[in-house]
Amino acid sequence: MEGIIPLYKPAGLTSHDCVFKLRKILKTKKVGHTGTLDPDVTGVLPICVGRATKVAEYITDAGKAYEGDVTIGVSTETEDASGAIVEEKHVGRVITREEILSVFETLTGEIVQIPPMYSAVKVNGKKLYEYARSGQEVERPTRKVTIYSLELMDDRTEFSGDKITFRFRAECSKGTYIRTLAVMIGERLGYPAHMSSLVRIRSASFSLDDCLTFSDIEELMEKGEIGNALRPLESALLHLPKYRINDTLAEKVKNGMRLPIPEQFTNLDGPVVVERGDGKALAIYSRHPEKPGIMKPVKVLRNDREL
Repeated sequence: MEGIIPLYKPAGLTSHDCVFKLRKILKTKKVGHTGTLDPDVTGVLPICVGRATKVAEYITDAGKAYEGDVTIGVSTETEDASGAIVEEKHVGRVITREEILSVFETLTGEIVQIPPMYSAVKVNGKKLYEYARSGQEVERPTRKVTIYSLELMDDRTEFSGDKITFRFRAECSKGTYIRTLAVMIGERLGYPAHMSSLVRIRSASFSLDDCLTFSDIEELMEKGEIGNALRPLESALLHLPKYRINDTLAEKVKNGMRLPIPEQFTNLDGPVVVERGDGKALAIYSRHPEKPGIMKPVKVLRNDREL
C-alpha cells in the first residue's frame, strides 16, 4: 500500500494522533503526516503511506491556506481559544473595514514572527511548550515567513462591541504561525487578540474538497477499495518544477547518477523532480554545492522493482 490520503483532521486530535489511528485502520506502520496541526485546528492534513513517506517533506515545505477567526479584545497564553486569558481590553470604539484592510496590507509579503511559547520550536534542544508548561520564559528566535495573501471574509463596513470577531483567509509559506498572525493583527489595531478558530483549507495541492474523514477511510478499507482513494506520490510534487528524461537516462537516474543542470533550470536553487516520459517521478535533484553546472539526487524515489 502506497500513496497519499488527504485527511480531514477533526478537532481534538494532534497530527500524531491521526497517524496512530490510521496505522490501525490501514494495518500498516509506514504512515506519516506532513506537518503539525494544533489539536483545535481542523482541515487538510495530507497523510503519506508506504513509499510516499519519502515525499512528505515536500508537502510540508509547500504553501498552505487557512480560514479562521480573529477575536480582538482578548489575548491568551497560547494565542488561540484553548489558552488561559492573559489580557482583556474593551474595544470601546468602531473599527472600520478600511482600518482592518490597511493592517492586512502591512502584514502581506515577508514578515518576521516570534513563535508562540506554546509551540514545538526548539530552543537549546527543548521545545518551547515544555518551557511554557514549567513556567519558564526563554528568548525565542525570530523567523521570516511570507504571507502571500490576506483577505477579510466579512462584508461589514464597521465593527463594534466590547470584543470584535471577524473571519479572514490567509495564504502563507511554510513555518507561518496563524495564531501569531492573529495576535499581530490585534496589535496593529491597538488591542490584545487571539485566533478563536482555524481551519486549514489547502496544503500543497490538496484542498478540503479532496479530503476523506476517518469514517470514509474505514469504509473504503472494509470494501477493499482503499487503493482508489490513495493519491500517487507525484501528487505531492505538483508544485515543483519537472525535468522529463528518456528511458536510457532513467536507468542511470535510478542508480543515483549526477546530471548536468538543464538550461531551463540554470537559475533555480530549489528541488527539481526528474521524471520518466509517462510522468512517473524517479528522483528529486538539487544543485550540487561544490560542482558548478551539476545537480545531484537528494532522494531516489523509485528503482526497477518499484516501477
